[in-house]
Amino acid sequence: MRPVFASLSVIAAALTLAACETMTPAATETPVAAAVDYTQMMDDLRILSADDMQGRDTGSEGGAKAREYIVGRLEALGVQPSSMGRLQPWEMQGRTREGVKTFNGTNIIGVIPGTRVADKYIVVTAHYDHVGVNNGQIYNGADDNASGVATMLELARRLKANPPEHSVLIVALDGEERSLLGAKHFVEAPPVPLSSIAMNLNFDMTARADSDGKLWVTGTYQHPYFRPVLERIAPRGTVSLAFGKDTPEDKGADNWVEASDHAAFHRAGLPFLYFGVNYHADYHRPTDDFDKVVPATFQSSTELAIEGFRALDQWLDQ
Repeated sequence: MRPVFASLSVIAAALTLAACETMTPAATETPVAAAVDYTQMMDDLRILSADDMQGRDTGSEGGAKAREYIVGRLEALGVQPSSMGRLQPWEMQGRTREGVKTFNGTNIIGVIPGTRVADKYIVVTAHYDHVGVNNGQIYNGADDNASGVATMLELARRLKANPPEHSVLIVALDGEERSLLGAKHFVEAPPVPLSSIAMNLNFDMTARADSDGKLWVTGTYQHPYFRPVLERIAPRGTVSLAFGKDTPEDKGADNWVEASDHAAFHRAGLPFLYFGVNYHADYHRPTDDFDKVVPATFQSSTELAIEGFRALDQWLDQ
């Protein structure tokens, strides 16, 4: 998630407001399936948020190392490159603590063909960059957003085993923390026509739902037809889907319509949904580390995200 330049009091207020949001109507709780092996997903989270990734800043050695790892994972899964290739480099101006500077970043793209509507694409995104090293401290960004990338890779693994109905672009975006640069470039120079993109599903911060027990879905105010599709999804473990942070009444840090890469798709007139957890004490701090993640909570959130994708994939173009 991109930085919110707000005081601690504003963030505390956002957390308080979030507790008042309307939840999805209750459904029968479904435990996480014991048969699922999450070893690789947890390894992905741990490796991408390790100190040797140096906070994965755009254009840094750590960012390049993270990119190499993600490419290797997609190759191992057998996810093919897009028509324009695996990598989409770009050069754009973005923000830093010291002001505006030019960044050289690279998006990573894979494609999984659909079985029913092969010429329409669901673009699944998760940004792999974070804010790097500041004042000698490494910002590992375990939740933000090694978690979203790990969730996306787990989705890709399952889609290779059980193919989607729509074609899927798996996109690890760079430069989110620098004003959504990678997403902006992707929308400006997509590997498929924008007219063939059915929607964007963006995963940004999917691990730390322990703050309120919710995986938030933002975008159903703008696209209300998605909500009934997702409301039927039962909780997983201690985590349930919740809808909001997208209305005119949601102000400042509590409105997430422009908070992450989905904003670039929204501005281009494309349907979007954003799946992410609420703010927590380690958000955009050097303490956002792997050991703060409760595995069962992260796994439950990922199951909800994947079930959400499957429901949308089946519903679209019916």
